[in-house]
Amino acid sequence: MVYEIKTKKNDAPVLKYLEAIEDEKKKEDCTYLYTLMKKLTKEEPAMYGDSIVGFCSYSYESKSGCVGTWFKVGFSSRKTGISIYVVPYIDENEKLQKQLGKAKCGKSCIVIKKLSDINLDILEKMIDLGVKSKSL
Repeated sequence: MVYEIKTKKNDAPVLKYLEAIEDEKKKEDCTYLYTLMKKLTKEEPAMYGDSIVGFCSYSYESKSGCVGTWFKVGFSSRKTGISIYVVPYIDENEKLQKQLGKAKCGKSCIVIKKLSDINLDILEKMIDLGVKSKSL
């Protein structure tokens, strides 16, 4: 049986999403992430669902039979902060997460309150590694 992911890539305008973020500090932080990821990926982003901005799209089929299109790096404004997504298959990520600063780190998601809580140089390294990852 083939499963489809519910959060799908779409044609919604990314800049409209950024403009609609009500909290000015969060909007500023998300705009910074947009600019940084665009610079590092050298690609235009796409919306995934109604709240995730993703860069470097790729198609996949998981072992469980789920098929879809996803992204290597991205971010999303959330009620309690910002979620930053990076490719989880990079050995260096665990070491870099420890140097990141005030953040909750999962396998492929970093949750922060604001960018000033983390080391932006470390975040840039993590994003760059994710973009260059060949393990997908």
